[in-house]
Amino acid sequence: MGKYVIIMGGGRVGLSLANLLIDEGYDITLIESDESICNDIAGDLDALVIHGNGTESKVLEELNADDAEYFIATTGSDEANLLSCILVKKFDVEHVIARVSNPDHEEAFKEVGIERVISPERAAAAQLMKVVTRPNAAELMTLGKGDAEIVDMTITNDKVVGKRFKDVSPTKDFIIISTYQKGKLVIPQPDNTISHGEKVSVLIKRGKYEKVSKKLHN
Repeated sequence: MGKYVIIMGGGRVGLSLANLLIDEGYDITLIESDESICNDIAGDLDALVIHGNGTESKVLEELNADDAEYFIATTGSDEANLLSCILVKKFDVEHVIARVSNPDHEEAFKEVGIERVISPERAAAAQLMKVVTRPNAAELMTLGKGDAEIVDMTITNDKVVGKRFKDVSPTKDFIIISTYQKGKLVIPQPDNTISHGEKVSVLIKRGKYEKVSKKLHN
């Protein structure tokens, strides 16, 4: 049996999370206060689905919350998520995580000691911002606390075309970590020559995207 995780909320976020964790071998119990939603998802989810309210201590006791390594509140109600996380802290749950719909409420969650606060709305807004500000790059991941990110870029600046990788990268702002040749990822060697239209993955320090984009793309 995998690690025991209790998820409160059978909406889009909670259901998607449950399926992802199930695929990773976690033992999931999902609580949902809407009986019709419970009935809809119970047959499709390889987990225990409970019709109940995670804001009630009795329900948490019945689910053996003391045995859970994670409690994750994912409903669309910040108030319900906050209350359930406060209640579950009375149990021996190692990690308590909450979804926050209104980013203005994040501080309230942190003040009562919620370990992690996730705002899908804020994340979606940040992603949309990057689509606007970085039309020539595809973000792969953000590292640390946003200190750096890895992006895919296409070399189109003739000032670097024909140069060796070691003459262009690394710098204090970025490093080219991989390139693609015939659709396959290749670690570039220092003496390899950069080609026009070559697709590369670049590790970029926070705040340096525009500078690096101009050097490689423009």
